[in-house]
Amino acid sequence: MVEADQLKQDQRWMKRAIQLAKKGMGTTHPNPRVGAVVVNHGVMVGEGWHERAGEPHAEIHALEKAGHKARGGTIYITMEPCSSRGKTPPCTDAILRAGIWRVVFASSDPNPDMAGGGKLLAAQNVEVSGGLLAEEADKLNEPFFHYIKTGRPYIIAKGAISLDGKLATYRHDSQWISGEKSRKHAHSLRAEADAIVVGTGTLIHDNPSLTVRDAKVKGDVPMRVVIGMKTPKFFPNCKLLDDVATTRMYVRIINEETAKWRDAGVQIGRAPNLITILKHLAQDGCLNLLLEGGGKLHAAFFESQLTDELVLYQAPILIGGSDAVDLWHGRGVDQVSRALRLDHIQRRKLGDDQMIRGKVIYPE
Repeated sequence: MVEADQLKQDQRWMKRAIQLAKKGMGTTHPNPRVGAVVVNHGVMVGEGWHERAGEPHAEIHALEKAGHKARGGTIYITMEPCSSRGKTPPCTDAILRAGIWRVVFASSDPNPDMAGGGKLLAAQNVEVSGGLLAEEADKLNEPFFHYIKTGRPYIIAKGAISLDGKLATYRHDSQWISGEKSRKHAHSLRAEADAIVVGTGTLIHDNPSLTVRDAKVKGDVPMRVVIGMKTPKFFPNCKLLDDVATTRMYVRIINEETAKWRDAGVQIGRAPNLITILKHLAQDGCLNLLLEGGGKLHAAFFESQLTDELVLYQAPILIGGSDAVDLWHGRGVDQVSRALRLDHIQRRKLGDDQMIRGKVIYPE
């Protein structure tokens, strides 16, 4: 009974720590989102979260608020405390100085340069328990974990499609395939992204603004990224030339148009392939990318096995035409057995549309 009561209390305080960690959405990259709560004799005496990269970690904020009341208490942290110095001192040192006797954390730190805090504290006779509500806490930092594992951002592909899988008509008209509720939901995805990515075809045909509307951006405004084979022809009424957000263009071929875009304030990067582009974005702290197409860019990411998650807004309309723009506007697979599949599927009705979301599983 005592153990059951303790587990219930542990879960209660860890859930609070997870709530605090969510406050760091969009502001901590490339660091993970972390929350911490200090409890002594069943009473919360300090709490905090990691607010911005380069600033104190969640544990430090919570311990400072707790002050002398932390001694002999328990600290609940959504991620294993760091054991090495980065831009800030290791949190394990602060925990030991505060006199904490018990540490409960959710996610293990996947960064080999910072991991091992739990073992270090245990060696100093601090009671340590890990893995509590780990699945929920891991979800908070999926892009971070993905980056540590692969060296590239986590990529969510998004598309509004007809029943027959078209992104646009043969004249490249796509406004509006999806309904208002779907578009509003799509802006919530933009608000959580570090960068919004389109191809040069979408830039030319749609002249998108790639800004966030109908949703609150809690951190930095997402960067706007355009990817193409060569620098497209400059047009002065391009909506990406405003000062709402940074705009960057990656191309393989530099031409006479490049200087015009650069003079207009667009950052230009020359990159031979998608991997180079993605690693460059990750180095700049863009760990969560929203890929908005068009069809050729989606195809390039699918065929390179780079898209990690897919969100489709399927509208109850038919567009038809062999020259219309498909979601996967490329060669595709040669056998059904090698088709890409979705896992952890979510379905949601948005007005007359259906949202389908899932993790992309590639054939072995």
